[in-house]
Amino acid sequence: MLEALRARVPATALHVGPRLDADERIGQAVTLAAEAGVPVVEAGRAELDRITGGAIHQGLALRIKRYSYADPAELIEAARRAGAPPLIVALDGVTDPRNLGAVARSVAAFGGHGILVPARRSAGVTAGAWKASAGTLASVAVAQTANLARALASYQEAGLFVAGLAAGGSADVGELELADSPLVLVVGSEGKGLSRLVAERCDVLARIPISGPAESLNAGIAASVALYAVSRRRASVIR
Repeated sequence: MLEALRARVPATALHVGPRLDADERIGQAVTLAAEAGVPVVEAGRAELDRITGGAIHQGLALRIKRYSYADPAELIEAARRAGAPPLIVALDGVTDPRNLGAVARSVAAFGGHGILVPARRSAGVTAGAWKASAGTLASVAVAQTANLARALASYQEAGLFVAGLAAGGSADVGELELADSPLVLVVGSEGKGLSRLVAERCDVLARIPISGPAESLNAGIAASVALYAVSRRRASVIR
């Protein structure tokens, strides 16, 4: 809860249970909420149980605003407004909101223009994603699509190339020739990787060389490595 408030998760109310005056953590949460202009509402235990769906809440519940997802085409427009070739990250089968938040931080750090996620069986913008993003979801747009493969095809029709991260990829992500082109980086789930239809849609499959005992990277780390590699290559081309 404290982490969410510190990350400036867009909240509509902080619900506080009874008999918690002596809890220092509660006091900190109330102070952070007040500083952020979030209303603090007293709530009974039954109400807290209802708000949290019966989850363990320790006397606190933060109600957040419903996230307004962008249209996939808006991510291209964001790049055009910035005067840069589009750089978009698409997530395929990534279900942990913490990974979505971590990807948002990397997109913000390395000049990306947004994230594309499927509407079903995928992580969405939840409180957990906001916390993991350290507030960067306020400036990084997340778009939703009913069909990821079709959305990637639409991006290709708009002139973007699609590079999927895969352990058996034919190119090293650090030497990706498409890096300075309008690009969508597709990241799959740890273990399963890219789905068959999405992998077939990619223009190229790129690998992240791993020399240690780890067999794979989680989506957040993989996206960060790939975005760094693309940003380095783009910077060298500009010079």
